[in-house]
Amino acid sequence: MNIIFKNIFAILGGGLIGMVVNMGLIITGNQLIPFEDDMNPMNATMWEIKYFLFPFLAHAIGTLSGAFFAAKFSASHHMIFSICIGIFFLSGGISMIFILPAPMWFIIIDLVFAYLPMGWLGWQISIK
Repeated sequence: MNIIFKNIFAILGGGLIGMVVNMGLIITGNQLIPFEDDMNPMNATMWEIKYFLFPFLAHAIGTLSGAFFAAKFSASHHMIFSICIGIFFLSGGISMIFILPAPMWFIIIDLVFAYLPMGWLGWQISIK
């Protein structure tokens, strides 16, 4: 397979796999820790701390799985493609700040630890 097509497949596949894992964990979290009837799920500033576990895990593990796939299946520049997946998901995380109000502590933890470090870790796991 042509190197360019293989790299395009790796990036697109990594993004898709990361999104599927992300949504799967969000849905699983909503099933395991359902919101109370009187809560507004679109205002995270009023959430109890238990409701932040699965969104963080979804962001981190979704990015990790997508970055791993991109690094493992790219023909070249494995680390760059893995970090690109991290940047892609980081841009989604930044856009969520404007869509869903959340406490500042969660925003900082999410943006600092869930995206670029997981992109790097996905590359590290892929080379072992």
